[in-house]
Amino acid sequence: MTWAAVALLLTGVLLNAAAQLLLKAGTNVLGVITLTRGNWLAVLWNMATQGYFVLGASCYVVSLFVWIIGLSRVPVSVAYPLLSVGYVVNAIAAHYLFGEAVTVQRWLGIGFIVVGVWLVAKS
Repeated sequence: MTWAAVALLLTGVLLNAAAQLLLKAGTNVLGVITLTRGNWLAVLWNMATQGYFVLGASCYVVSLFVWIIGLSRVPVSVAYPLLSVGYVVNAIAAHYLFGEAVTVQRWLGIGFIVVGVWLVAKS
């Protein structure tokens, strides 16, 4: 795996993680989202015009294209596990940005993920 391929894949992962964080920020602004027959259009409009949602969706779109370019250079069996790096990024960012608790058990799970990704990348 070349450094360019790694850079593309990690960029895709980081953009995907950023998308998740931005979407969560959007839900923090809008509150609990409940769709009903009578409100679905208004709710979708609120989501479509909420800045965090727009930025989050944009990050998803860009991450998709970057990821596809990365996949053209690396076997999917190697690339796909790298998505797990997003767990680490999101856990740390959610703790600092949203005050979410990251327990010892969660850190242990994240540690297993990191070791697993490292093992797959080395194979």
